[in-house]
Formats: sequence, structure tokens, C-alpha cells
Amino acid sequence: MVLTLAGGPSPLPAGTGPPAVPTGPPDTSAPPGTSSASPGPGASGAAVSPLTGLPGGTGRIIAVKIDNIVNARPQTGLNAADVVYAIEVEGGISRFLAVYDSGHLPPGDTVGPVRSARESDLELLQQYGRAAFVYSGAQSRFLPVLDRADVLNRSPQQNGSFFRGTSRPAPYNEYVVPSGILRASPDAATARDIGFRFGDPPAGGVPADSFTARMPAASFTFSWSAATGRYLVALDGRPARTTDGGQAGAPTVVVQRVDVRPSPLGLRDSAGRLVPFSPTVGSGEAVVLRDGRAYQSTWSRPGPDTGTTFSYAGQPMTFHPGQVWVVLEPG
Repeated sequence: MVLTLAGGPSPLPAGTGPPAVPTGPPDTSAPPGTSSASPGPGASGAAVSPLTGLPGGTGRIIAVKIDNIVNARPQTGLNAADVVYAIEVEGGISRFLAVYDSGHLPPGDTVGPVRSARESDLELLQQYGRAAFVYSGAQSRFLPVLDRADVLNRSPQQNGSFFRGTSRPAPYNEYVVPSGILRASPDAATARDIGFRFGDPPAGGVPADSFTARMPAASFTFSWSAATGRYLVALDGRPARTTDGGQAGAPTVVVQRVDVRPSPLGLRDSAGRLVPFSPTVGSGEAVVLRDGRAYQSTWSRPGPDTGTTFSYAGQPMTFHPGQVWVVLEPG
């Protein structure tokens, strides 16, 4: 059975993204961060990551804004993230906000291409505590807001852990060395409970071999692979390749429907149009994909400092342990 979310048509890209792996000298002279055992949501009380439900301790949080226009593909480091958010930006296209525990950095110690911060990012990140927030820059009107936000701002203006790749033109060639960011961020928040619950699948749901979520000028198709135990990702109709981890995919995908609205701060794009803002405080509908089935669910986040909970049939909706993708789809 194929399930497809309603939405406007998403154009296919004119071509594929440059395939070359970024080149640069990641600094691996020191360990990226400490990791301390901490009980997560697992029933046994053993150390479990609150972000993935997998065994292990909790490290410091780094969140990286990653480009998703066709020129920026394939991305690097995306498959290593604990949580990947897809968020609408100006023009109806999307960008990613990838969240990493310091104990789960990409093997190549490189993430990107890095792009600029957006208003939606700050509200989303508040549930993580004071994370190290990595971005390439921001609108001048937005910079004072970033300065006041409860994040550790880490851009090329504040940290030297960025480099330009040689195989792509700017602005699609800026990458970050996350271990360098973490060495400069000893006070970054430690991974904590953000509302996710992991466990066996609930009874119910419907078969879902394929599921498509849409933004005005972007689409995300998730196809179930029983062989890998993941929903494999296609972006705008093409497999979402990465330079370092094969095709993107996750055992749990959440399509969280949000009331996208014009920028509360009045921020505008280069054409003078108000940029979109995706609120993540409130409540609404969601579809959770796991183990080849779709569960019509709801989400709730009462305040900016609280986590986001998901419910199905009046009970907490459990995720499959592993990476989680969350698409903030216009509702």
C-alpha cells in the first residue's frame, strides 16, 4: 500500500548534485567530547540515549544547519545525526537541522554544506537546552536575536572549525568539523529527554511501503526497506545520497504537521517577501512511520522549554530505536 500526503506538486531538480566528497583537513588531534552514562527512557534503567533509544551514554549537543537545495547534494554527515529535522525556508524549499550527540559524530568528522540560521531553528532547539548551534551566518536583523538566544552561537565569525571544499562553488561548499566546535563548547547542553519514547510498535497502524510529505517546492518520499530496517529517503523524487554514508534513511520518520506562518519578526527574503516560520510549540497531527507501517498520531509541546510528545490511540507513540527524521510539513 502506498500512502501519500496531500500537498502541492514538487518539482524534480534539473540535475543531480555534485558527487565529490568535500576536501579539507579535519582536526582530530583531540577527542570531540566526553560521554557520561545516564539512564534514558529504557525500562531497564540501563544507559540509553534519549534521542535514539540506543544503548550508550549521553554527550553534548551540537546542531548544524545543512543546505538541501539540489546544488548542495549530496550532503555529508547526515546519516550520523541522532535527529534530522526538515524545515521550510523561503521559496518553499527546505533545509535540514541535524542534531548530534558528541558521542555520535560522523566518522569523517565533517558535516555540511552548512547554511544560514533561521527563525524556526531557535524555537525548535529550546527543548534541547543550550546547544552548540552551527550555521554559516544570518540576516543582519536576525543576528541580535541569535545573540540573545539560549544557544552557543558557532558560525565562521565565532569559530575556526569551518573550511571550504574545492569541488563546489560557494555557498554550497562550506563545511564544519564538529569535534572542533565541541572543543570550543565545553558548556554545551548534554542530551536530555525531548519527549521521544522508544519501544515495540503499538498494535494498529496501516501498511506503508511508501509515504510522501510535501512543502511548497520540496518533497520527501520515504520507502520502506525491510532489508535495512529503515525508511530510505528520496528528495524531490531522487534518492537522497550522502558522500559518506550511502542513501539517507531512518528506522523512524515523523511527519509533524505545523501551522507555517509569516515570520513573527518580520524577516524578509531578498525579494522582499516575508520568510516562513514553522512553529513547534503547540499541538497538531502527525504521521509516524516505523517497521513498514504508518500510525496516525498527534503531537504536543506545551511550551518552548518542554519536549515534544507523540501519541497514538491515547497512548505514547513509541519509536523504533535509531535515528529519527522529523519533517515539519505545512498543515
